[in-house]
Amino acid sequence: MKPSLAVVGGGIVGLAHAWSAAERGWKVTLLERHARAQGATVRNFGMVWPIGQPAGRALDVAKVSRARWLQFSKATGFPVSECGSIHLAHRPDEWEVLQQFAAVAPEMGYDCEVLGREATLARAPGANSQGLLGGLFSPMELGVDPNQAAADLAAWLTERHGVTIHWNAMVGAVTPGPQVQWGSQKLSFDRVLLCSGSDFADLFPQAFAGADLRNCKLQMLETRNQPGQWRIGPHLASGLTLRHYANFQVCPGLKALAGRIAQETPELDRYGIHVMASQPADGRVILGDSHEYGDEITPFDQTIIEDLMLRELRKVFHLPDWTIRRRWHGIYAKYPAGYAFRVDPIPGVSVCTGTGGSGMTMSFGIAEEFWNEEP
Repeated sequence: MKPSLAVVGGGIVGLAHAWSAAERGWKVTLLERHARAQGATVRNFGMVWPIGQPAGRALDVAKVSRARWLQFSKATGFPVSECGSIHLAHRPDEWEVLQQFAAVAPEMGYDCEVLGREATLARAPGANSQGLLGGLFSPMELGVDPNQAAADLAAWLTERHGVTIHWNAMVGAVTPGPQVQWGSQKLSFDRVLLCSGSDFADLFPQAFAGADLRNCKLQMLETRNQPGQWRIGPHLASGLTLRHYANFQVCPGLKALAGRIAQETPELDRYGIHVMASQPADGRVILGDSHEYGDEITPFDQTIIEDLMLRELRKVFHLPDWTIRRRWHGIYAKYPAGYAFRVDPIPGVSVCTGTGGSGMTMSFGIAEEFWNEEP
């Protein structure tokens, strides 16, 4: 008889763990409180972004995730774009940091190359040519449609791997046994895995009392479909992004770059703004983003953040049509000490959360890492 597993949470982290477990012979039941994934899984750029992970174990996990996305695409026909990414440099200190990173990247496990101005424009029509010095191209990054990925993955897990999914299943308690209670049902399982994202403290608040976990809110925008099948090229990131991702911390010039940004535009640091762009297959462009933490988070989006993002976006990107058709915010759990937080609050029960803004990038690899370590 197959061992039984309950996964609580139908976002990308929960779905990733359900897939890895089912492949290893577990009988998997997944419980999601909503009728579909509604959290950070669908409120992001759709970027699988290995280049943003620090060298070493995190980068290795991201590469596993990348391979799993391509495996999923091959098995189902779900569109995954091997689009790569370009970090654009419009200021001399940004250009210096990109060159410093490219010089050491191969020995750290990154695949990337510096492109001059004309080569960058040829590869990235979405780059603003005004003041452009060049870019750093990486072929590692993938593009997926965040609105569709979770739904298609859930359907495939049900059809191909026999995963039982209960939507609108609000889990009220997980108790020793372990047992899971939702509605009037209370069932026993061999293992329970909680992947509830930013709602990490609902079921086991004591397990998180001393944890260095905090919620982060981001605001994002989306244009209408660009005309004439126009494409931005690869995923695009700006010089502001260099101060956001840990991989660039190896660059000697990063401190001066961050200092210049803090001096010239302290409002960007105030709201954690760095700008990026991705484009799903239908032609819309997803733009963002900002970062507010902990007690700063409110239910209300701020116009000033949107205005600042658009100001910076227009400096570094070119779009034929800047008409914004949708606005939203997302909230995710961030674990500053690593790429995921795991705790086992009671025997047979594990929690996985804290993937921060890297859920699409890291979840498949995190799940493989978790189940490879299971006895």
